[in-house]
Amino acid sequence: MIGVLTAVVSDLASIFGCLIGLSDTITAITFVALGTSMPDTFASRSAAINERWADSSIGNINGSNSVNVFLGLGVPWLLATIYWEVKGEKFAYPTGSLSMTVTLFTVFAVICLGLLVCRRRFQVFGKAELGGTRTPKIVSAGICMSLWLIYIIMSSLQAQGIINASF
Repeated sequence: MIGVLTAVVSDLASIFGCLIGLSDTITAITFVALGTSMPDTFASRSAAINERWADSSIGNINGSNSVNVFLGLGVPWLLATIYWEVKGEKFAYPTGSLSMTVTLFTVFAVICLGLLVCRRRFQVFGKAELGGTRTPKIVSAGICMSLWLIYIIMSSLQAQGIINASF
């Protein structure tokens, strides 16, 4: 059932992207990624509300992202490698297309983890990863949402060929 739903979401997102003039890459990093992450977001919210500590919600997000990155990249590449090996050809993917997005993701993830450490250690945040007074919560959420927006913009600009950042 998950496979069927994934295929439906993928096709619908691709059609929607085509209708509004977005490439498949931009559709994937926005609508498909958002659609697959929303259940994890709500699960993390529930864990944060229903538990005394934020560890479960943060662990859920990290675990989900790890599965998405490691299995989401590893399994298709393994299957493609096996497929092309069976056909007697070498599987090769051009370099440079993933380096910027992976680097951005890594840097932004480190910034988010640093923010969590700061929230845990400094009184201005109430010495809490989640919660605290209103202003630090809004600033923290704004930082995280800004990082996501910057990631989407930079990745979209690269996908459209407007910038050519290769590390």
